[in-house]
Amino acid sequence: MPLPHVLLSAAVSLDGYLDDTGPERLLLSSPADFDRVDEVRASVDAILVGAGTIRADNPRLLVNSPERRAARVAAGKPEYPLKVTVSGSGDLDPAAKFWHTGGEKIVYTTTEGARRLRAADLAADVVALGPGLDWRALLEHLHDVRGVRRLMVEGGGTVHTQLLRDGLADELHLVLAPLFVGDPDAPRLFGPGPYQGGRLRLVETRAIGDVVLMRYEPTAPGVGGLPSAADRHWLALACELAAQCPPSKTAFSVGAVVVADDGTELARGYSREAGDPVVHAEEAALAKIDPGDPRLAGATVYSSLEPCVRRASRPRPCARLILDAGVRRVVTAWREPDTFVAGADGSGALARAGVDVVVLPEYEGAAMTPNGHLLG
Repeated sequence: MPLPHVLLSAAVSLDGYLDDTGPERLLLSSPADFDRVDEVRASVDAILVGAGTIRADNPRLLVNSPERRAARVAAGKPEYPLKVTVSGSGDLDPAAKFWHTGGEKIVYTTTEGARRLRAADLAADVVALGPGLDWRALLEHLHDVRGVRRLMVEGGGTVHTQLLRDGLADELHLVLAPLFVGDPDAPRLFGPGPYQGGRLRLVETRAIGDVVLMRYEPTAPGVGGLPSAADRHWLALACELAAQCPPSKTAFSVGAVVVADDGTELARGYSREAGDPVVHAEEAALAKIDPGDPRLAGATVYSSLEPCVRRASRPRPCARLILDAGVRRVVTAWREPDTFVAGADGSGALARAGVDVVVLPEYEGAAMTPNGHLLG
């Protein structure tokens, strides 16, 4: 199921703390950075914080700029983004500012927590996720029921940790403040646990007053049949590569990327690359990797169109090349239509051979665009 684009936003001290243990919230950002945060808030469909952040900081989570709110309304959006919180217990103060400022609110909770929250008569929609909290189900509900396409998450550390560990965070906006906290009892941004491996990709570094903004994207592919945020980044790149293909009236334009399980890009390719009129994208990419590379066994192939299972131009179709390379995970955007091969089912052939195949149909349009001349 499609999920919202999830943006984690946080500010920390030089020694990694979100706050100190004093009665007042420690202001880590600069005035200029608070304005940047306001700009980001105005750009999203929803803002989420955990119940602990509501208890500790009592935030309002508003777009403060009248001009930005007016621009949202002019674009046909609500004046304020939807405000979202998560509480397993349902133990939330009805007097908190969260409920009494801004626009619509929604709280995700457990079956038991929902009973407690509905009894409190909060000015918010209450959605029970079952006996426990399921982040993927929460994000699917936000996307499918509430129409949220971009979600900003402003804390706390437990929420950030869970979303990163589950591979559900598309980007991280981290602001580093020039001070130390030094209190072992103060809250930290990230907790211990089994995070995805690999290095995050640094997208931007920017000084804002006396703080530094760093923007990161995850790179490590998902595991098995569940897509991760990094899967979406890599598949988007494959779709961009498809646009580089020389047009053909007899073959699709396809892009492919091969990525190791730690997020290292092993190779990329696209159809008819380097003047070869019959080379396929997956074939071009795999040809650039040493067949003995041990990373292939844990790698993921991203292809804008499902790998072919039958072809006339070469003895081995791309599905066979993937299997022979030892790759056991494929992420694709578009199932092959009957334009050239009737009943093509590369995804099915790979799945029957034990490969985990993930289809992300939200990228189908991007995969189809360079093939518009073939689709009528």
